Amino acid sequence: TVTVSAEGKTTVAPDLAQFSFSVVTQGRDPSAIVDENNKKVSAAIESVKSNGIETKDIKTSGYNLSPDYQYDENLRRSFIVGYTITQSVNVKIRDFDKLPKVLSGLTPVGVNQISGISFSVEDPEKFFGAARKQAFERARAKAKSMASQNGVSLGKVVNINEFGGYPPPVPYFGRVEAFGKGGDIAAPTIEPGTEEITLQVSV
Repeated sequence: TVTVSAEGKTTVAPDLAQFSFSVVTQGRDPSAIVDENNKKVSAAIESVKSNGIETKDIKTSGYNLSPDYQYDENLRRSFIVGYTITQSVNVKIRDFDKLPKVLSGLTPVGVNQISGISFSVEDPEKFFGAARKQAFERARAKAKSMASQNGVSLGKVVNINEFGGYPPPVPYFGRVEAFGKGGDIAAPTIEPGTEEITLQVSV
């Protein structure tokens, strides 16, 4: 038997963008900051929806309320001096034309952290066909060459294995992070680029 391995690749344009935003609020009264934070998050979600983003693509990913401590050197102990609440939301966007407007609309409603923008292919399986065809063509050519160089002829295929992973998300390195209160911010220019789907076969 002759065993050959080959790789097939295809380049595709991402069709899904994802990012997360957070609202962080600090204060002495936990009830007050929770209420303030909830209002800002609700306003941010409404802002996202106003740009045509569906509810199914908006997901709460974090909710954390924790005390802030200050150490007293004289008493040698820590005291709670306030609280910090952080709420985070993940958003998926399929229409990239909406992305800049969605991002620029978050800071004016109280969002003070935006990060983790990445691009990916939502259903990579439909693109594997081209990569698979290329991989098997290369494997066949390699097997024929090996057989020819060793004075043998090829028979039937007796075993096929495929190794293919989902492509990792492509990060947008121009990280957007927003701080401040009120006022409009300029819509960022974001390019999704392309990504490579790779598949390996062994025959």
